Amino acid sequence: MARIPEAEVERLKREISVQRLAEARGIKLTRQGADLVGKCPFHDDRTPSLVISPAKNLWHCLGACNAGGDVIEWVMRAEGVSFRHAVEMLRQDHFPSAAEPIQPVKTCTVRKLPAPVTAAAEDGKLLREIVGFYQETFNESPEAMRYLESRGLHSAEMVERFRLGFANRTLQNYHRDSKV
Repeated sequence: MARIPEAEVERLKREISVQRLAEARGIKLTRQGADLVGKCPFHDDRTPSLVISPAKNLWHCLGACNAGGDVIEWVMRAEGVSFRHAVEMLRQDHFPSAAEPIQPVKTCTVRKLPAPVTAAAEDGKLLREIVGFYQETFNESPEAMRYLESRGLHSAEMVERFRLGFANRTLQNYHRDSKV
């Protein structure tokens, strides 16, 4: 998959209103100074703890979930989707109007996988772990092996000697809080 251009991400953050997304979820917002306040949809909120700053187009929950961010983080949390999927949904304006029935907030039911690398490791060890991960990914991918063969590279010794790997963006699926 191609990388999402930073300009496109910034355009979505600039053009799509967090306030609109919150109101589409049925959240009643009241003005409190320059900000808007409402009940957070991401936890059982008895008193308003969601703060939306329209001028900055950012949101933050001061309650139990303590979550916050921009429109992309809102969609990721509300829909239980990845960054890429959230961007695609925002690109397609895939959201109900405030008049449509409210859908409950989706929560991710997929358990987080343990990180295959140790993010806090020293640089050399971290690099070896990442190379090992991609080597294993290559060895498990008939698609990657076919690609090398199509380029006239058939030697298993070459693959081992040069520690060839396959970077298929699966490393990002593991531990989300990791900096890897």
